[in-house]
Amino acid sequence: MTIADFRRIALSLPEAVESEHMAHPDFRVGGKIFATLGYPDDDHGMVILPPEEQIRFVRAKAKAFAPAKGAWGKRGSTSVRLKAVDESTLRRVMEIAWRKRAPKRLL
Repeated sequence: MTIADFRRIALSLPEAVESEHMAHPDFRVGGKIFATLGYPDDDHGMVILPPEEQIRFVRAKAKAFAPAKGAWGKRGSTSVRLKAVDESTLRRVMEIAWRKRAPKRLL
């Protein structure tokens, strides 16, 4: 996957918009961030998953996913190595992250 693929998938979700946080592109729904690009570098994105989903994906695809460092990682922030993830898996985690943040009216 590429940065353009990550962006395309994020923006394909209902009412998702691109913004910026701490000099990195981010993707929001209902004003809440569900994904970011470029952290810690241009080879990575990040999705905010429920902790139990984070554990599941990190165990199943350790080359593609890792918890973010520190407290953010403990709360579900999950690093995505773009070159190591396939489109189907990225779409699945992006949808999970989007659902975690989306307003109830969109669910």
